[in-house]
Amino acid sequence: MGTELPDPADIGRHYDERSPIEDEFRNGQVHMYYWYDEDDSATLTEAVARISRKVTDTLGLRAGEHVLDAGCGPGETAVSLARQYGVRVTGITVSAFEVEKANERAAASGVGELAHFEYGDFMKLDHPDGTFDAVLALESLQNAPDLDRVLGELYRVLRPGGRLSLSDFSLESTADPQRLAKFMASLRLTVLPSLAEWNARLRAAGFEIEEYTQCGPRVYGRKAKFLEAAMVRRGEVAAKFGESAMADFSRRSIGFFAPRKDQIGYVIVSARKPNR
Repeated sequence: MGTELPDPADIGRHYDERSPIEDEFRNGQVHMYYWYDEDDSATLTEAVARISRKVTDTLGLRAGEHVLDAGCGPGETAVSLARQYGVRVTGITVSAFEVEKANERAAASGVGELAHFEYGDFMKLDHPDGTFDAVLALESLQNAPDLDRVLGELYRVLRPGGRLSLSDFSLESTADPQRLAKFMASLRLTVLPSLAEWNARLRAAGFEIEEYTQCGPRVYGRKAKFLEAAMVRRGEVAAKFGESAMADFSRRSIGFFAPRKDQIGYVIVSARKPNR
């Protein structure tokens, strides 16, 4: 299952169009949310921050380390890591909007010396072998035209013993493939692996799997909670971007909601480049 392979420029345009409104809704982070149950009163920003913490905590970061944020979005996650752990973060993205917004955010947060963002394609990184101590990939790898190639690049730029943590969607049921195809097209996904397939691809790239979890029911399974939380801020966001922009954003997002909530999972996987 898959869609026509996009080029990086197409993915960049996709995020240039979506990220300004997503940035406003989610306070600098364009990834998913996490609610414990239907009675969870967390705001959308709080629910999104939970995913950030759940994924980044698995990296075990130490002050002074150099982190690659592969597909960094508008920069809030990287800025938070620099501020909390004292790590250096290099963020890369194919979205010109995200590069500019992320560097502005780092400067305004006082971590401009630690967090730097650049336009780049993680299919062919400019960085030498063994540059980074850790790699973070929050919902970015499935946009790669060749997932196995990008995993090989991330492996290359990690030092021996370096860590990788990723989060992304997973396939939980092949029922109703038309709904799945709409979901993938909406997010520009090229693949939709199961958790087992994610682990297999990482191992094939040379990584040793150290931890993994499937938290789809509290992530995609809470899409009704997302709609409820987003509507709380819709008027505020529409006042900034205009009703026409909001209508276009909503139209582009329809496919995201097409699958049943039990068809789409959400995986967090942590792995290590062997010390050899």
